[in-house]
Amino acid sequence: MTETTTRIQETITANDVVLFMKGTKEMPQCGFSSRVAGVLNYMGVDFSDVNVLSDESIRQGIKDFSDWPTIPQLYVKGEFVGGCDIITEMTLSGELDTLFAENGISFDKDAADKIREANG
Repeated sequence: MTETTTRIQETITANDVVLFMKGTKEMPQCGFSSRVAGVLNYMGVDFSDVNVLSDESIRQGIKDFSDWPTIPQLYVKGEFVGGCDIITEMTLSGELDTLFAENGISFDKDAADKIREANG
């Protein structure tokens, strides 16, 4: 394993929910990262953010690690969940609620329902 792969693995192992994104959860720097961070923030999910723009090795390394070409990338309990489109779809279908519940991740069910109502 490369040093970058090791750092990525340690990050997703040490944190229940990790979002590899452009920018930070407080200041996303692309629309897709902003959307996923916005969903997680709104649902009250405690997540760790990794700004790929501040580290070129992570920016490319996470794409290689997951074999997924785009950023953002969400990991829950060490498993790759998906990017913006997948997370949006899972939020609207309720699958994301189920994933969090099954993994013991705390989230605001009412907020998740409000997202679905607003987009239904």
